[in-house]
Amino acid sequence: MRRRSLLIAVPAGLATLAACGDDKSDSSKASDSPSPSASAPSSAPPPKIVDGPLPAVTAGTKFDEKPTVAKGSGEPSKQLAVKTLIAGSGKAVAENDFVVANYLGQVWNTAKVFDNSYDRKARLAIQLTQGRIIDGWRYALAGKKAGSRVEMAVPPTWGYGSQGNPQAGIKGTDTLVFVVDVQDTFNATSSAKGEEVPQENADLPKVGTNTDGKAPSIEVPEATAPKKLVAEYVLEGDGEKVAAEDSVLVQYKGVLWDGGKEFDSSYANKQLVSFSLQQVVKGWAQGLTGKKVGSRVLIVIPPKLGYGDNPPQGSGIKKDSTLVFSVDILAKL
Repeated sequence: MRRRSLLIAVPAGLATLAACGDDKSDSSKASDSPSPSASAPSSAPPPKIVDGPLPAVTAGTKFDEKPTVAKGSGEPSKQLAVKTLIAGSGKAVAENDFVVANYLGQVWNTAKVFDNSYDRKARLAIQLTQGRIIDGWRYALAGKKAGSRVEMAVPPTWGYGSQGNPQAGIKGTDTLVFVVDVQDTFNATSSAKGEEVPQENADLPKVGTNTDGKAPSIEVPEATAPKKLVAEYVLEGDGEKVAAEDSVLVQYKGVLWDGGKEFDSSYANKQLVSFSLQQVVKGWAQGLTGKKVGSRVLIVIPPKLGYGDNPPQGSGIKKDSTLVFSVDILAKL
């Protein structure tokens, strides 16, 4: 397993983070969900993609509406049945992308809904890579475009296998029906695409404005670190504003004010990060609240809103360090 981001690698007893001792991965929203996340890598061969059979969507037929799906009729296919109900025009989904989606899942022969994101009012961000999501999603969504609604019927071979998923009430013989509204798709080279905002304060770090998926530069000035939190746009997007209770999907880079040394970066890890603003240090939570999706934000975090005198072991962060971040807000979940 890849190492967790320092943002949610919580030192025991540190009061600035909510989920003390939490051992979940960065994509905690994905791993908390009982339906599409995979419990173990699958060794099943690729399925044949077929057109059906698939049960009808009888209500909630518009994109991003909670669907009502009929009970499956007769025997489901032993292969992976996939149908695009609404064709989007956005970027195509590729293997290893992070897909942001709303979805509903139910059992073929009972129509029992075992999970849906619509009622939670929280979109899922999950990576389409083996071992992190069931194979049915990987194969069914590959090549689909953002803005699409996709229905699929996933037999056990490309779902949860013969063990099923007892937590969700799924038996090892159950074929699963999903309706997925693909909101967007991102990968390790995704960047914010907002309008450039002048960086005129010479006493603050200057952040690069490149949008090529590479890590932006962060130039820390030879000045005294600010005592209060700084959170300013570098690129201002035009998306929704992030609320304090939201979760986000981001690219980020963190350096120390003293010396400018990088200590953590999603770019270096080649891995996007998703998390709840209630899981992270106060400086991140306060700095991103109110900012727009699609933006790059400079955040300067004084020790009292960061790690204070209890930095994560092995992080290279000294006690009472001021932290400097460039954060690209890719999506609100």
